[in-house]
Amino acid sequence: MHFLQHLRRSHLWLYMGLGLGASALAQPVAEHLPGADGLALKVWVFHPTQRAPDTERPVVVALHGCGGMYATVGSRKGQLSARHQGMTDLLLAQGYSVVWPDSLTPRQETSLCEQSMASRKVRQSHRRSDVHTTLAWLAQQAWTDQQRVALLGWSHGGSAVLASSDSTPKRPQPSVTPNVALAFYPGCADALRQPYQPAWPVHMLLGAADDWTPAAPCVALGQQAGMSFKLYPDSHHGFDNPVGQVQHLPRVPNGQNPGRGVHAGRNPVTGPQAWQDVLELLKKRWPDPVAQ
Repeated sequence: MHFLQHLRRSHLWLYMGLGLGASALAQPVAEHLPGADGLALKVWVFHPTQRAPDTERPVVVALHGCGGMYATVGSRKGQLSARHQGMTDLLLAQGYSVVWPDSLTPRQETSLCEQSMASRKVRQSHRRSDVHTTLAWLAQQAWTDQQRVALLGWSHGGSAVLASSDSTPKRPQPSVTPNVALAFYPGCADALRQPYQPAWPVHMLLGAADDWTPAAPCVALGQQAGMSFKLYPDSHHGFDNPVGQVQHLPRVPNGQNPGRGVHAGRNPVTGPQAWQDVLELLKKRWPDPVAQ
């Protein structure tokens, strides 16, 4: 990558991650959707300001990780985290609407990250249900371009992309289905043990140094199921976070080395590359320009 090109990407990444992009003018709308088992699923909806309210536009359904949607400390506490806000800004600037289902707080949880897998009450079956509830709601919205709907998930949300896209169980499908799905560093071990087959194209963005949700099972799953993936060198879990640095998280019980914690944090080179790759993958799938 040429230095100037890298500088432009890194500057955009930091600019968006600090919440200084398109969403500074785009005010989110909170919706409460009737979900499974009587749950009122809360979703945050962001619309690009350059489009008329009922104009059809592509939609990205974004799925948070085990830490939930919101920043827990600092000036952004209670708002979308820097990574979630940054990606939202980036997508809004391209003319996409962005919808964030909150799978944790309606279930009285704020984070799953320090819970063992066995003790978690919010499971991938819940995340899959939330995705289907959101897609069914999108089918009723005049502004949804039903031919251009994507899923985008991180970590636990990346695993939710896999769970939602699995075509092997015979389940009713929502009337709107994604035609592309992108998963940042999902946990792939469970899907690898099953006869997983994606119902729509799935692309995985993986950190080569990830010791929380290791890349190797995802590479094997991609090869087994015919999914595309990209492996980013020298990149830990959360490498696309636009703020912070790599840290050791000793209280996370799950990971490649149980009992020894995990590492997570930004890579200032591969993070911006991955965000640019997201835009290019969407444009490749939806070649008509959407930004106005």
